[in-house]
Amino acid sequence: MPDKAEQPAHTGSGPLFERRYWIDVQHPRQPAPQLLEHIKCNLPDFSPDLLADFEKAKGEQHTLRQGDEFRIKILGPWNGDVRVSEIGADYFELVTLESHPEAGRIRFSLRPHPRLPDTVRFEIHSWARSRDGLVAFTYDTLGLGKRVQQQTWETFCLRVADHSQGLLLGPVHVETVKQAGAHTEMSHDA
Repeated sequence: MPDKAEQPAHTGSGPLFERRYWIDVQHPRQPAPQLLEHIKCNLPDFSPDLLADFEKAKGEQHTLRQGDEFRIKILGPWNGDVRVSEIGADYFELVTLESHPEAGRIRFSLRPHPRLPDTVRFEIHSWARSRDGLVAFTYDTLGLGKRVQQQTWETFCLRVADHSQGLLLGPVHVETVKQAGAHTEMSHDA
């Protein structure tokens, strides 16, 4: 069976959304590289099964390599596949594949906090637009997909904080930037 084609943001429909979800954790019980390695090797454990159930479709279990693929059973009328497109020292990135409800990419990173000692910041950062007009209508206009997605990534962040056994500094921060041509809107939730 041939590999599914990647579905980058420029192939989608409607505005481009840049979304960030992040948490700061002080005094994690393990160093950031070790914590990120655990996240990479156990990705399905951090996502809420009822909202977005990750299943490894290509690649070895409990490892993460470029080219690995996951099938995601998403609450609602869509499921989607993603491929590991990049892995760095403090991040990994997934790209959507054809038939995923979004067209784009998402990056998971774990880095030292920019100002606080013995504190890490875990962030999920995505750049995506809807796959087509129907998805855009359901996701953006009706808001159904947005709520499921936000709850999925907030839960993911909280599970990372819990696994770190450190002190969670505040709630999950959420930032959305909607880019429609030259017009840009930004919203913050937390």
